[in-house]
Amino acid sequence: MLKNYLKIAWKVLLRRKFFTFISLFGISFTLMVLMVATSLFDHTFGPQMPERETDKLLFVNMVREQIQDGYNSSGPISYHFFDRNIRPLNTPETVSVNSMFFQVNSYINNRKLALDIKYTDREFWDILDFNFLEGNAFTQQDVKGANRVAVINENTREQYFGKAPAVGQYIVVDQVKYKVVGVVENVPVLRVQSYADVWVPVTLKSQEFNKPGLRGTYFATIKAKTPNDIPKIKAEYAAMMQEVERQQPQKGTKLFSFPDTFLESFARAFLGRDQETGLGMLYGILAGLTFLFMLLPTINLVNINISRIMERSSEIGVRKAFGATSSTIIGQFIVENIFLTLLGGLLGFLLSAGALWFINDSGIIVYADLDLNLRVFAIGLLLCLVFGLLSGVYPAYKMSRLHAVEALKGGSK
Repeated sequence: MLKNYLKIAWKVLLRRKFFTFISLFGISFTLMVLMVATSLFDHTFGPQMPERETDKLLFVNMVREQIQDGYNSSGPISYHFFDRNIRPLNTPETVSVNSMFFQVNSYINNRKLALDIKYTDREFWDILDFNFLEGNAFTQQDVKGANRVAVINENTREQYFGKAPAVGQYIVVDQVKYKVVGVVENVPVLRVQSYADVWVPVTLKSQEFNKPGLRGTYFATIKAKTPNDIPKIKAEYAAMMQEVERQQPQKGTKLFSFPDTFLESFARAFLGRDQETGLGMLYGILAGLTFLFMLLPTINLVNINISRIMERSSEIGVRKAFGATSSTIIGQFIVENIFLTLLGGLLGFLLSAGALWFINDSGIIVYADLDLNLRVFAIGLLLCLVFGLLSGVYPAYKMSRLHAVEALKGGSK
């Protein structure tokens, strides 16, 4: 039965090529935009190199200070705050600190090269899973000794050394000479927690370590032993923040800082939340935007489907005269519509692959490596099915209600 439905669907699509073209174009263009957006979302927040174990990772990106008279101050944390309050936490498996990335200049063959540098500790490399092409990360001894060593990315190696090995060579960044100990795959700028061109020991900025205060230029990365420990870490961190707040010299001071997943931290910043992350609301907004974006092509496809099905009223009448039920007719037209949307989805996937290749090749997003991985493909397939059901159920139901005699006369009342 299903095979016959598909054969009929194919013949019907070939019968009205113009309608079929409009339908396929609307479906494929809509899905292309949604797939590109989904790939960007997955590339930013999903389990990607080097943040593969996202279910175990929490990030502390900021602290906000609110004083009773209305003064507010927020930003990344200080090393002093990290060392005194975050490093001693008992629940995490590992805690790391790294700076924001700073743009610095380097010169090679009389050519200026802008690089982003990040200062990290050794634990940074234990927590995150970089793909090393050469060498290894700098050691704990390098960090303790504030040795001028560096890990560079693949692009920086090509700029400096071409195809030659870089480990053991020297690179000058911001007038400081570093020995290269490792080369890693390029990390996209979307992975802001780990992105850089050059990584060097955090102790090279030790002049900042003893500066008092909450605010600075650092982020903390926390790794849990298991995903089940995440709530415990958040609870311990909240208790620590209450104690830090209690110790503030100015009465009435409120402090806000949270260990969040990267998506939670984005939702908190985007929605301006101090307590709840607002993650559910963010998902709701994204779902609403997706629905609104799909609504216009869905309505268009509904109208096209009604016009196409109305031409087949005589066929419906014959089938009803021979005992076909309304549910059977509805099922046939829904199968046909899903078949159409899957064809449009296939074209949409091809267009998406082309659009993602263009984004990667253009350099619009630094070191972007967007692709249609299994997660993105599954979401695209789900959207195709939803598209097919939304645009097919009403026209199929409308035509299934025709009386057999009226349908045989070609009527549509």
